Amino acid sequence: MLRPLLRAGLEVIPDAVPASAIPHVLGYERERNFGGFLVEYDDPRLVERLNAGWYDLAMSAGLLDENREFLLMLPRGTWTAVDHRRLRHRMHVWHRVRLLDRWDIMGAGAATFLGINAGHPGFAMLALDNSVWLTAGTYESGVGVYAVRDPARSPGVLCALEWLAREDIYRDREFRREVTAWLTHRQQR
Repeated sequence: MLRPLLRAGLEVIPDAVPASAIPHVLGYERERNFGGFLVEYDDPRLVERLNAGWYDLAMSAGLLDENREFLLMLPRGTWTAVDHRRLRHRMHVWHRVRLLDRWDIMGAGAATFLGINAGHPGFAMLALDNSVWLTAGTYESGVGVYAVRDPARSPGVLCALEWLAREDIYRDREFRREVTAWLTHRQQR
């Protein structure tokens, strides 16, 4: 997993995910979306425009901290891109990463763990303080990237996490324990 991410310009920082990090993000309210863009597949500079748009959005939304660090969702226990594609239903977890000076998130990155091919990304990123969630996905006519404000305070996200803590859809007991612990800790604050 480390070599492909390095080619994408991301250095993994082991065992450094903040305990306060929301374990998973889904089900947010549309009004929390505060920025994004779409690039059509027929754009001859697809990867270049996606990289530029991602960086502009990441900077303006506050995804990167002062050390250019953020959280990236990657599959638990998967060490190659082939494993990642084969084990689709495995739960994903956050890994702390640092953006290096030379990077290619939407090209080299999307060709491995961050998508299906260069110019066809599929990833989730989270600011270290949970203040913004940034996601990219492929759609019928192009690639969309958008930012969501304060996902850990979203009633939709919290409802989805409560459901994931009850249900065993991923058959991943460790993930369920992490979600339950995060929800319990959040309620005690």
